[in-house]
Amino acid sequence: MKNNPFSVFGDSDDIKKRAIEDYSFNRNQGDEYRIDDNMNEPLKLHVSPGKLNLLVTLILLGIFLLFIRTGYLQVVRGSYYREMSEENRIRIQYVKPPRGLVYDRNENILVQNVPNFTLQIIPADLPKDIEEREEIISYLAEQLAINKTEISNKIINASSFSYQPIIINEHLDIDTSIKLKIESHKLPGVNISAESNRKYIGGESMSHILGYIGKITDEEIKELDQDSYSLDDVIGKTGIELSYEKKLRGSFGRKHIEVDSLGKIKKVIASEDPVSGQSLILSIDQSYQSKLQEILDNKISELDKKGGAAIAIDPRNGEVLALVTSPEYDNNLFVEGLSKEQYQSLINDENKPLYNRAISGEYPSGSTIKPLIAGAALTEGIINSSTEILSVGGIRIDKWFFPDWKSGGHGLTNVIKALAESVNTFFYVIGGGYEEITGLGVAKIKEYANQFGFGNVLNLDLPGESSGFLPDKEWKERVKNEQWYIGDTYHLAIGQGDLLVTPLQIANMTAIIANGGTYYQPHMISAYIDNDHNTNAVKPNIINNQVLPVEHINTIKRGLREAVISGSAVSLNSLGVSVAGKTGTAQFKEDSTHSWFTCFAPYENPEIVVTVLVEEGGEGHVAALPVAKEFLTWYYGKN
Repeated sequence: MKNNPFSVFGDSDDIKKRAIEDYSFNRNQGDEYRIDDNMNEPLKLHVSPGKLNLLVTLILLGIFLLFIRTGYLQVVRGSYYREMSEENRIRIQYVKPPRGLVYDRNENILVQNVPNFTLQIIPADLPKDIEEREEIISYLAEQLAINKTEISNKIINASSFSYQPIIINEHLDIDTSIKLKIESHKLPGVNISAESNRKYIGGESMSHILGYIGKITDEEIKELDQDSYSLDDVIGKTGIELSYEKKLRGSFGRKHIEVDSLGKIKKVIASEDPVSGQSLILSIDQSYQSKLQEILDNKISELDKKGGAAIAIDPRNGEVLALVTSPEYDNNLFVEGLSKEQYQSLINDENKPLYNRAISGEYPSGSTIKPLIAGAALTEGIINSSTEILSVGGIRIDKWFFPDWKSGGHGLTNVIKALAESVNTFFYVIGGGYEEITGLGVAKIKEYANQFGFGNVLNLDLPGESSGFLPDKEWKERVKNEQWYIGDTYHLAIGQGDLLVTPLQIANMTAIIANGGTYYQPHMISAYIDNDHNTNAVKPNIINNQVLPVEHINTIKRGLREAVISGSAVSLNSLGVSVAGKTGTAQFKEDSTHSWFTCFAPYENPEIVVTVLVEEGGEGHVAALPVAKEFLTWYYGKN
């Protein structure tokens, strides 16, 4: 046997003869050899006493180290591991607070909380055995009628030791909820959470105001106070739900619970109740909102147009009474679970139902800006209420002709007639100057426009408000690399050119004029209801006590009243209540115009402002004015 340690060289009687050349015999372990005539003994491996002592020493040292480590874990680190064990048995469960409700100004409920069941998985409580875990995942997928990969991917993306619940289904039906709850003892790591969800009652007309809630994203939770939100939380995404998230939200409660080895609750050890969110009372009147929406939608459908907006404001305090945009959408879809197909349909709709035209849409104002231009010229002393300018159908500057809308002109025109008949020539002259009259110029126009809120967001308590745009010389030179011409000022003075405004800004300007010159910040909330059920009214915020002198405001109001009595808005004269208003026809393409109308009533003591825009609606009296007229007819009939 090769390399046999028991190979002996020589004969069996004299093993010292092992050096004899070419002579050997082999013995294997277990073979016997003769010691003497009376005893046989098997051959065995020989271990020296030194090696044996070393082996014994190593064994004893290992036992000693094991005792040392055990003592360290029990005595020194014992409290730590006891705490870890306790944490696995005793957990803190956060209790979400009831979200605040939302009412209209008459305390009709617009947003309420309804029961909702959520299927959650706590990764740390799932079985460690892969087959057992797969059985649970497959069973859940079968019950939910989904691919089990969807569940597996959510678990993989979370830490396997996480006690943070992972949402598998946000809207579990009641039958499935009961079934899974009954079988929960066989489903370690699976939890059915009974929470609340939002239900929007105000109808689609309220969708852009109320907005909706949705699951919080990783980006949102990083930006917010992480002590106030969990990964399975919801948050306001748009509308009032977003603007007043902090007030509506409330604060978490806490339960110290004991769980068994399956992660199921055994008992509640201690608890701290959540604090409900505050409820809101809007300035909106639901009946005004739904009626104005209905009238606007009908007019847009009748004219086969894409969209529009309408706003009603109380000029006495800046409260928004109605704010509608067309088309609208159903915000309940976003909380009930919107399919990809439904979402894509909304996103790809060319009429943009998710777009709040009333506050986000930017349009040339057309003639609705003329009251502002008149007020600026009166205040700067360029004209007075008696100053007359001859309108012959337009103004010629070198080779350029700037026309009036009326061929042949309006004859001698003062500011009241100019507003009543919307005389372009008059506003060309007081805006940009002509012959002996020095006009305002672009800088002054911009200065006064800023005082009325144009070129800035008005800070309405809704997200997504646009600022519009006020062009000037510096902007044109920088962006267009062109100089500013007098024709640019003429266009600006009649609400054309590069000027852009929002419907809200036009309504705000009208409210300032209607109330005699006070700029109230437009707002959507009239009161809060705290957790003690106290109603706390919101004080109006005054931005500017007197934007223009009262006498000039009164001159403008007279011009707007004449527009209804004998001018461009004469169809409102039969309404039965004194209305003052201004039409607008804003060109934005070579052959397309937006239809505007803005007004207030009653003329003697204004209580309501109504502003209407119909995209591509043509002349102001054709599309926008009829909407305002029908609404005011209904409003005064109701009141």
